[in-house]
Amino acid sequence: MTPRPVVTGIGVVAPSGIGTEAHWKSVLAGENRIGRITLFDPDRYPTTLAGEVADFDAAAFADNRRLVQTDRWTHLGFAATRLALADAGLPEVATDPYGYAVTLASSSGGNLFGQRELQRLWGQPARTVGAYQSIAWFYAASVGQVSIHHQFKGPCGVLVAEAAGALDSLAHAARIIRRGTPVVIAGGTECPLSPYALACQIRNGLLSDSDDPQRAYLPFDVAASGYVPAEGGAVFVVEDLEHALARGVTTVYGEIAGWGATHDGRHTVRVGAADETQYARSMRLALERARCPPEEVDVVFPDALGVPRYDRAEAAALRSVFGPDSPPVTTQKPLIGRAHQGGSALDAANALLALRHRVLPPTAGLDRPAPGCELDFVRQARSGPVRTALVGARGFDGFNSSVLIRAYQPPGQRAGGEQ
Repeated sequence: MTPRPVVTGIGVVAPSGIGTEAHWKSVLAGENRIGRITLFDPDRYPTTLAGEVADFDAAAFADNRRLVQTDRWTHLGFAATRLALADAGLPEVATDPYGYAVTLASSSGGNLFGQRELQRLWGQPARTVGAYQSIAWFYAASVGQVSIHHQFKGPCGVLVAEAAGALDSLAHAARIIRRGTPVVIAGGTECPLSPYALACQIRNGLLSDSDDPQRAYLPFDVAASGYVPAEGGAVFVVEDLEHALARGVTTVYGEIAGWGATHDGRHTVRVGAADETQYARSMRLALERARCPPEEVDVVFPDALGVPRYDRAEAAALRSVFGPDSPPVTTQKPLIGRAHQGGSALDAANALLALRHRVLPPTAGLDRPAPGCELDFVRQARSGPVRTALVGARGFDGFNSSVLIRAYQPPGQRAGGEQ
């Protein structure tokens, strides 16, 4: 039989909370955790708001030797990985190192560490950087450090597709499972909050400059004016179902049933229309590979950039795939900000938790849908069976990814499967 990749552990480290319980409670309550940036003084920047992980103690999740070698982005990854392993009931150090792999997403690398070292290079007489600059800043640092720390020596890699990366990592994890490695660590965390990182984001012209946390990030709304940056994300234990059952797992959050990744072949720009064609194609690929008819999708977790022309294109993509009556649509990004690959990882976590708890979390930050964005938004939490969820993400400069997650069904009761 073809191995079935299922999620048996989730670790969340986000503005909404540390751990799935705190995060899910915050999401269902619609608690807005966006606030003024505290990791540095943002007064000189047009964007002063972000989603930060409050009260995060990196020392609770890794020893000081590893912390001094790495950036906060990796510290968040250490924490999310440990939480995911504990949730899955797996040891922190692998008994079979080659049976465990790591495939996390990355985009901007170790911003805070790099900022500090470059200021040291240009601002101090010694004109040097620390010995760990190349290690901490490097975009693959989290994958390498997690692999070393936990002694996971299976096929490891990093997926780089900006916000689409975490969904690509789940797809790649499923492929690794099918090639014979029983356990894969997937997902992603991000910390794009340093003066340098914020300046880079401001250059794209898509950031909100609002100073009102409640109104700064409003995807699909008539008042949408851009996104708010955020740190954090989620890490998953993706496991071969037979391996999970053999060790007595009692909680299976869901099955990675299908996926699709496409590319627009063009840069993300400040002005001009956005094309939905390839994004819609990624959704169709995910549905086809999962052998899931569009009408069987119970909920969509969209990219929700909060930029009017991209919101309209996303709504058009959903209508292209599902027709005029799209499934319920919900996004929680307005509560915490857009954490790049960490944001799509959190969307996947929300989808899995919705399947597990049989409830659709409410859409945040939406008062009145903008013209062209009229979808079936979940205005209040909806209880009831949730069998399938489609998660979509678009990375800057043309990346599109979609993942179809199906509620776990015991062997022999499977409804369809990926080609």
